[in-house]
Amino acid sequence: MASKSVTFVTGNAKKLEEVRAILGTSIPFDSLNLDLPELQGEPEAISKEKARFAAIQVNGPVLVEDTCLCFNALQGLPGPYIKWFMEKIGHEGLNNLLMAYEDKSAYALCTFSFAIGPNVQPITFVGKTLGKIVPARGPNHFGWDAIFQPDGYEQTYTEMPKEVKNKISHRSRALAMVKSHFADAQYTFL
Repeated sequence: MASKSVTFVTGNAKKLEEVRAILGTSIPFDSLNLDLPELQGEPEAISKEKARFAAIQVNGPVLVEDTCLCFNALQGLPGPYIKWFMEKIGHEGLNNLLMAYEDKSAYALCTFSFAIGPNVQPITFVGKTLGKIVPARGPNHFGWDAIFQPDGYEQTYTEMPKEVKNKISHRSRALAMVKSHFADAQYTFL
C-alpha cells in the first residue's frame, strides 16, 4: 500500500477531536470529509458499507464510524438515524418521544469499521454504553450528549469533563478494540 496512514472519514470536528484524544498516537491517521451515501439498516451493516464506499474513494485503508442513540422503549430507535432526529426535533423532541413510556433507559452505540482497501471485507468494532435519556443538561455543543446520562453517573456526557467521557463512552470502548486490533496486526502501511 502506498498510504502511510489510515484515513478516518468524518466531517464532524467534535468527533475528530474525541477520536484524536482517545487514540493519541497509537494509530497514525489523517481525516477526510467524504460525501458517503446515507444508508439505512442495522448499525453494523451501515458501518461496513460506509467503509467499503470510503475505501473505494480513498483507494487505501479507511476507518469509518457510525454512532447510534437507542431507546429501549422504542426497540432501539432512533438508532442510526439519530442525526436526522436531532436535526428535525432536537433534544426536547427526543425527550418527548419517550414521554408516554416509563422506560427512559437507552444505550449509546458506536460502530467503527476498518477496511484495508477496496474489495476487502471491513472489520467491525462495536462499543456500547448503557444509560438513560434525561432532559437536556449542560452545554449544547455535541449532538445528543446533553440528554444521555451514562449508568453510574449523575452527569450527562456533555456535563462530564472530556477526560471522563473519553474513558467511559461508547466511542472509547469501540476505539479500545480498534487499538487492540492494530497492536496485534502487522500492517505494512503503519
